[in-house]
Amino acid sequence: MLALMLAACNKPETEPALEFASPNEFAKGADISWITEQEQDGIKFYNTTGYETDCFVIMREIGMNAIRLRVWVDPVYGLCDKDDVLLKARRAQQQGLNLMIDFHYSDWFADPGRQDVPAAWKNHTFDQLKEAVATHTSDILSCLKNMNITPVWIQIGNETRNGMLWPHGKLWNENGDIENGWKNYTTLHNAGYDAAKNIFPESIVIVHIDNAWEDNDWWFRNFKNAGGKFDMIGLSHYPQTNPDKDWQEMNRLAVEHIQSLAKKYGCKVMVCEVGTKQNNETLAAQVLQEFINEIKLTENCAGIFYWEPQVYGQWKPASYNTLGWSAYDMGAFTSAGQPAPALDAFK
Repeated sequence: MLALMLAACNKPETEPALEFASPNEFAKGADISWITEQEQDGIKFYNTTGYETDCFVIMREIGMNAIRLRVWVDPVYGLCDKDDVLLKARRAQQQGLNLMIDFHYSDWFADPGRQDVPAAWKNHTFDQLKEAVATHTSDILSCLKNMNITPVWIQIGNETRNGMLWPHGKLWNENGDIENGWKNYTTLHNAGYDAAKNIFPESIVIVHIDNAWEDNDWWFRNFKNAGGKFDMIGLSHYPQTNPDKDWQEMNRLAVEHIQSLAKKYGCKVMVCEVGTKQNNETLAAQVLQEFINEIKLTENCAGIFYWEPQVYGQWKPASYNTLGWSAYDMGAFTSAGQPAPALDAFK
């Protein structure tokens, strides 16, 4: 019944009692989009005292003030679709957690290696794709609005370094830059931006790419010159994944580029994703704590979201099992299902 209520975009009977952080306050958040699939698989979560409780409650208890949720158009596995996202958004609201909505514009993960057109949009012309982006964005956000949930941040596309909705909005291929690539990509992006602003004029709209440690000025310069609209820059940062650089250098470079991008483009930068290797919990805690300390000092960073910290015990989503992939190795819960030391950085 609850799922049906949310799908119909009904308004809540009562308002949450917990106080929300100001949108101007440093965001300390987590993307826990896998949570409903984990719960379906029987995964339990425990707070720092060992008491079994809701993962959203744990996030609030350990110092989080925000939640990020991804949206897929028509996911094969039935999760991270509209109904699932609305349910999770309500749970975040009930804990007084600010919300970021992350539109992938795909039926599964969109990232630098894949930006697949949703199956339902496969035969669309470019103009129809643009309309589909706007309609999908408006649909999700209108439902949130009718539920009295206002996302503080709205992310248009996920890690769109090489554009979105390939091949229509792709920037380059093996032969080099694609003619009109930036124009086509920003046209699709702006369709989402405009739709988001139409529903929530005050929400902060983010354009998001990977590799915070790189000098990405060229990318944002091209994006802006092509007419791309954004209120905030979003970056991903995984400091222990570069075989040629240690985590100290990765953190240093990320902080340096967060500062330079913020100053050049006149906006704050959000670390939309971060993750640390949990094979050494003490080191993971050090890596994350030192990074957060540094980015808070810059005053140019709007906040940081840990990507799927609640993963533990070699749990894998159904899609990973189907593909034969290993379990995600940067979750931040212990084998006992409690927050690991790395999450102390959010206190």
